[in-house]
Amino acid sequence: MAGLNKSEFANPVINWIDTRLPIFTMMQKEYGVFPTPKNFNYFWNFGALAMVNLMIMIITGIFLAMNYQPNTQLAFDSVQHIMRDVNYGWLIRYVHQNGASMFFIVTYIHIFRGLYYGSYKTPRELLWMLGVVILILMMATAFMGYVLPWGQMSYWGATVITNLFSAFPIVGPKIVTLLWGGFSVDNPTLNRFFALHYLLPFVLVGVIFLHVAALHITGSNNPLGIDVKTPQDTLPFHPYYTVKDSVGICVYLIVFSALVFFAPNYLGDPNNFIPANPLVTPADIVPEWYFLPFYAILRSVPNKLLGVCMMFGSLLVMFVLPWLDTSRVRSARFRPIYKWFILLWVVAVVVLGVCGAHKPEGIWVILSRVSTLYYFLHFLVIMPVVGKLERPLPLPESISKPVLGGRGGGPMPAGAAAKPMEKA
Repeated sequence: MAGLNKSEFANPVINWIDTRLPIFTMMQKEYGVFPTPKNFNYFWNFGALAMVNLMIMIITGIFLAMNYQPNTQLAFDSVQHIMRDVNYGWLIRYVHQNGASMFFIVTYIHIFRGLYYGSYKTPRELLWMLGVVILILMMATAFMGYVLPWGQMSYWGATVITNLFSAFPIVGPKIVTLLWGGFSVDNPTLNRFFALHYLLPFVLVGVIFLHVAALHITGSNNPLGIDVKTPQDTLPFHPYYTVKDSVGICVYLIVFSALVFFAPNYLGDPNNFIPANPLVTPADIVPEWYFLPFYAILRSVPNKLLGVCMMFGSLLVMFVLPWLDTSRVRSARFRPIYKWFILLWVVAVVVLGVCGAHKPEGIWVILSRVSTLYYFLHFLVIMPVVGKLERPLPLPESISKPVLGGRGGGPMPAGAAAKPMEKA
């Protein structure tokens, strides 16, 4: 019949739907027969894990919102009501609470994989930039969610972080007043944060859709960082990588369950079990662990405005990363010098996280400043310079060759470094 999509599904119900709305054909094309490099390792699982985690967070968040009261007089007690009186409320809240930490763990590993294997290089620049947008949206959502229990650390964390915007000349105080909805962190602030915390995950879904669409246009990178040259270099996504992702998801859910059932408050702050009190300031105000490296960067600079700019700059520098890396080789596997610098960068980020958990005094200030200096030097100086001077190892002729055996070695011949990077 004219105007109907041709569907090849044997199931009559699916066939009837697909001829009128070809969603199953699209899924088969994008997640069934979609060609993917045959040499993916388990680092490529973490994108799927992040999507699973987001779905868990949205589902549990909807159920929590049904019982939460976004009012400064009722918020803390409503959380206790969820924990004690709502059927399985304790489980829903612990899954949501620890899901935030798990979400950041898999996302940070996903980012490291992109940095190590050069997944930000041409033609995947926009794909990478959308990923940075996702990270920023995650951070905003997590910060607003941390305020909702209205404990001591929620209240004072909101006060400290929102006050950072006051460092900006002229517009800063207006931004703070807009965030607060008044002249202090109070009921309007809690209402704003609750509304945005509920909304932003759905915005996140939209950006992730664009992220995946961009991925399917440019194709996936791979551990070798070379292009797909022949059909023998690829495998259909299903069943090969659906099975591999399923294994990763099972392991991930085991770790997640262990955290929820055996150490649900391990990553939390005890001060948040005390109701918010504007008249009592905690001895030390510390954000959640996934913000600690950025918090350490903020505190490493004596000047408030410069510290705020560097904290935001540590994220914004990621946007221009594809143009800072001057090497023609994607994967650090074939970059004998750079791979040590990227591992040193990881060490610097971990050190910043440890420093962020301690008071800004003594050795912690020195370590924060050294690690902050290296963080920015890595992107702004080391990547451009090493990319120009480094002699990469020779790349394999195809993806299939090292999969079947042999990867090559030894330094690249002199003159070969002048050849342009092959396009994906």
